[in-house]
Amino acid sequence: MMTLQKIKSVIVEDEVAAREVLKNYLSKYCPQIEVIGEAQNIKEAVPLLHELQPQLVFLDVEMPFGNAFDVLEACKDLRFETIFVTAFSEYSLKALNQSAAYYLLKPISIEELIVAVNKVHQQILNHEIFNRNKIIVENFRETKPEKQQVILPTLEGFEVVKMEEIVRLRGNGNFTDLYLNNGNKKMVCRFLKHFSEILPLPFLRVHKSHIINMSFVKSYNKGGYITLHDSSEIEVSPTYKEEFLRNFK
Repeated sequence: MMTLQKIKSVIVEDEVAAREVLKNYLSKYCPQIEVIGEAQNIKEAVPLLHELQPQLVFLDVEMPFGNAFDVLEACKDLRFETIFVTAFSEYSLKALNQSAAYYLLKPISIEELIVAVNKVHQQILNHEIFNRNKIIVENFRETKPEKQQVILPTLEGFEVVKMEEIVRLRGNGNFTDLYLNNGNKKMVCRFLKHFSEILPLPFLRVHKSHIINMSFVKSYNKGGYITLHDSSEIEVSPTYKEEFLRNFK
C-alpha cells in the first residue's frame, strides 16, 4: 500500500490558543499535513523557515515585530506555498486577493481550511513553479497602486499583469474578459464582482458588466457613453453615472 506523502508545514502565529486550534484541525481534518515547526513572531519564524525549509507555511498576517509580508521578504530565497491566516482587514484582504493568495479568516472555518489545504496540495503534487510569494512581496513594497501586479487565474493556469496595463474589464458569465493596452484580451476565471472589490481607483465600475480604467478615458458624451483610448465605447448606466462624473472631473 502506498503511504501518503505528507506536506511538511510550519505554523507562524503569535496567539498560543490560535496555534493549538489550527494544529488540532489539521491533525483531525487534513491528514496530508505534517506540522514540523511553530513560531510566534517574525524573529522566530525567519531562522526556523530557513532551517526547516517547509513546503507550506500557515502565516498569520498581523504579528508583533512585523507582519506576514516582512516574513516573506526575509525568506524570498526559499520556495514554499503560503496559506495566510488573518482577522478581517480590508487592507490585507485586498493585497491577498490581488495576489490570488490562499487565506483563511479568523475564526478559522474547517470547511475553508480543507479547501485551501487541498488546493495547495494539488499545486505541490503538480510541481507548480508559480512563485506567488514573490508577487505578494513586490506588491507590498510598491506604493503606487497602478504599478502593483494582479494575478489572474486563467483556464491554463495563472498570468500576472500590472494594473496600469488594464484598459477595461467586461463581465462574461462566470468569467471576466480583461482588455490590455497592448491589444491583448485575457479570459479570467473570476466574476466581475471580484475585480470591483480588489481594484483601486482609477478603476471604476460604470455598468453591471463593465469596469474601466479612468486613465484610458478619451471622452464622455451626454448620451451616457465613454470612449476609451482603444476606441471602445462603454455605456455608463444611471446607477454609476454620478460617481463616474465625480471622478471624471
